[in-house]
Amino acid sequence: MTPRLGPRPLPLHLASAAMLWMSSRAALPLLSAGLLPWRPELVLPASALRLSLAAVAAEDFAAAVDAELSRRGVCFLAGLERYRHHPYRRTLVDPPELWREGSTRLLDYGEGGGAPVLVVPSLINRAYILDLARDKSLLRFLAEAGLRPLLVDWGKPEADEREFDLDRYVAGRLERAAEAAGAVAAAPFAVIGYCMGGLLALALADRRAELVSALALLATPWDFHAERAGQARLLGELAGPLMRGFATLGEIPVDVLQVLFAALDPLLALRKFSRFASLPDGSAEERDFVAVEDWLNDGVPLALRVAGDCLGGWYGENAPGRGRWRIAGEAVLPQRVDLPSLVVIPAQDRIVPPSTAIALAELLPAVERLTPPLGHIGMMVAREAPSAVWRPLAQWLLGHAVAGKPGRGKARPR
Repeated sequence: MTPRLGPRPLPLHLASAAMLWMSSRAALPLLSAGLLPWRPELVLPASALRLSLAAVAAEDFAAAVDAELSRRGVCFLAGLERYRHHPYRRTLVDPPELWREGSTRLLDYGEGGGAPVLVVPSLINRAYILDLARDKSLLRFLAEAGLRPLLVDWGKPEADEREFDLDRYVAGRLERAAEAAGAVAAAPFAVIGYCMGGLLALALADRRAELVSALALLATPWDFHAERAGQARLLGELAGPLMRGFATLGEIPVDVLQVLFAALDPLLALRKFSRFASLPDGSAEERDFVAVEDWLNDGVPLALRVAGDCLGGWYGENAPGRGRWRIAGEAVLPQRVDLPSLVVIPAQDRIVPPSTAIALAELLPAVERLTPPLGHIGMMVAREAPSAVWRPLAQWLLGHAVAGKPGRGKARPR
């Protein structure tokens, strides 16, 4: 079996770990001399550490640090190799296609009936995080609860799709997928949006209110400067160089996108794979780790103009948070979406900080909130996800997505 290439980009994760270890070794003289700068909350523990080391010979302490760095390096590399050669492979078969246009498909997870629910994932990551494994599938859970999930699977941009911007994805591709869902529903239906897909779902509900009966937004950012504004503006500054650098290719490659994600927490891979090295062989936790990592490393390129819209418009200019995000020339305004809405804000989300999503909940006119004690991906795959997110979401949808229920919205004139 061919070893995996990930975690992608592997050289970046190896370099980040090496830099940490080398800087730890290089900082020893500064620690001994009391010159090492500490964050305010670490000043007292650092002083206690210096006192405890006062009677330890410098060369002995350095040798102990070297031994610990070596141990951690061996553990990290063992975790990487264990993952790269693990036998697990996802084998779930996709459900039938209800509609297709270009590389975008509408997959029907509820052939047995039930109230249709259109599910809109992000354009950046593969949609199957919502259907990771038979026992880790939000979509199959919703189907078993009596709903009919219809998943928008964006696919990999091909041919002219590399020229798409958000206007063409939302006002074109997504609206036509929603019309296909409407033909099945024969009545307004509920819409779920996850992460970036939440913004697309919100735009759909604002533009095509006659199609939508209710809106659930999961870990959806809105005010991109509500938290870590400096980091968001830095991503915005990258839009221009990336647009110029990849103009010929027409898309941002997967590994470049992975670098941007890694910048949120450069040492995350070191922590994850060091821990993975110690998991019991054959355990469910081991399998789940590999399944999620495979998904993380199985990304798709992002159409260049979409990258410009997201990095420059969302992160750099905070266009949604300032009420200036437009689709096909029209502002997308949450306060105009007068539909039953559920905003799910994972309390431990590091990808979409909670305050950026809270801003959206504060603007929707008829909103309920759910704040599970989980992270951005954990709300889909964690052991607690069914009880903390899936079940309350299903119950809410069943109350607002009953087949044949008339919608509250009317089509706005164009």
